[in-house]
Amino acid sequence: MHVPDGFINAPTSAVTGVVAAGAIAVSLRGARRELDERTAPLAGLVAAFIFAVQMLNFPVAAGTSGHLLGGALAAILVGPFTGVLCVSVVLLMQGILFADGGLTALGVNITNMAVVTTVIAYAAFRGLLKVLPRTPRSVTAASFVAALLSVPAAALAFTLMYAVGGTTDVAIGKVATAMVGVHVLIGIGEATITALTVGAVIAVRPDLVYGARGMRQKLQLRVNGELVDVPAAEEARTAPVAARTSRRTLWVTGLATSLVLAGFVSFYASSSPDGLEKVAADKGIDEKTEEHAVSDSPLADYGVKDVTDARLSGGLAGVIGVGVTVVAGSTVFWAVRRRRSTDASPTTVENV
Repeated sequence: MHVPDGFINAPTSAVTGVVAAGAIAVSLRGARRELDERTAPLAGLVAAFIFAVQMLNFPVAAGTSGHLLGGALAAILVGPFTGVLCVSVVLLMQGILFADGGLTALGVNITNMAVVTTVIAYAAFRGLLKVLPRTPRSVTAASFVAALLSVPAAALAFTLMYAVGGTTDVAIGKVATAMVGVHVLIGIGEATITALTVGAVIAVRPDLVYGARGMRQKLQLRVNGELVDVPAAEEARTAPVAARTSRRTLWVTGLATSLVLAGFVSFYASSSPDGLEKVAADKGIDEKTEEHAVSDSPLADYGVKDVTDARLSGGLAGVIGVGVTVVAGSTVFWAVRRRRSTDASPTTVENV
């Protein structure tokens, strides 16, 4: 659902840019409460994973594909404020390096794909957890529903923006019907990816899933072929070391998975236009599309310039994208975490 330059007029793009900047500013402050020494590295990894999975367009209808937006996944794994930042980092990297999503439309894309998806998804997720049993299965099920709702919500948000500042004269009712209809189908794919990913992380480290906090599992050891609970004192003594090892393993596994998805699996992604591109072509929304400002980037269109082999070119671009995103995301989140530590440190007061 990356909106290119030319779909939305300049005044509306400017307003959404202000909205996006305000949302990022609020999220930077809110993320200080969500990030700690355990979750800061995971947040950078989540951004890289979203970048990788967004390269995997999946077919949803004849001649139409979809891809992960990621707002629900990020919000549930690392928190809603950090989630907004995760998706925003991804969109910024895609726009600057890969000419994906217009630069003048960056505010539109951040508002739609980062803010709307995260807010809607996390609100639905928390609401469902209030009525469901507090179990890992409930978290996974709530993740599915929340992600499913977030995608058509973003499609509707784009339709409203287009109604205000669209550059072509198109019946908004038809745009809304087409956008919401196709994005409900895309939402099913989004929900499946989100639920599978959240479920996988919960299975190994539920304490690292922001939406599953409070469901800490009892540490067990296998003795003579049977699982026995570790005494509380022993668990308290050994848990920190085990946690550090597990976090490292999870991070390495997640990064390796992201690299494989972006560097290899992405070659087999659907080449059909995504939901927004298909609706834009069918309804005439794309009549005034402008050329991307960095269309001559060495990585434009997710390929490495001058590399003639399509598989190698796309794979290298994907690997570079994952690497840049994880570095950029990790830098942002470590800076936010350090700011939290600074704010929380005791101050010295002179006695008068």
